Amino acid sequence: MKLTKEIILDLIDTEDFHHFEGTTTVVCLLNLKNGGQVLGKAACIESANFQLEVGKDVAKKDAVSKIWELEGYAIKTRGA
Repeated sequence: MKLTKEIILDLIDTEDFHHFEGTTTVVCLLNLKNGGQVLGKAACIESANFQLEVGKDVAKKDAVSKIWELEGYAIKTRGA
């Protein structure tokens, strides 16, 4: 089986973001269709450069990269 970006993104049911007030930290919680959850995070070094939408994008990419790892592991374990 070959994993594609479309397959990975299709596993996501909902996404939720949280910005911790007074920080440059943003987290993204991806709820998967199978009931699992994956958490991604992002933080900006300089508070003057912080942009919420960029933080959300980076946090989501971090969470999606974890789905890739989990799916890759599952495929390898099944021997597919």
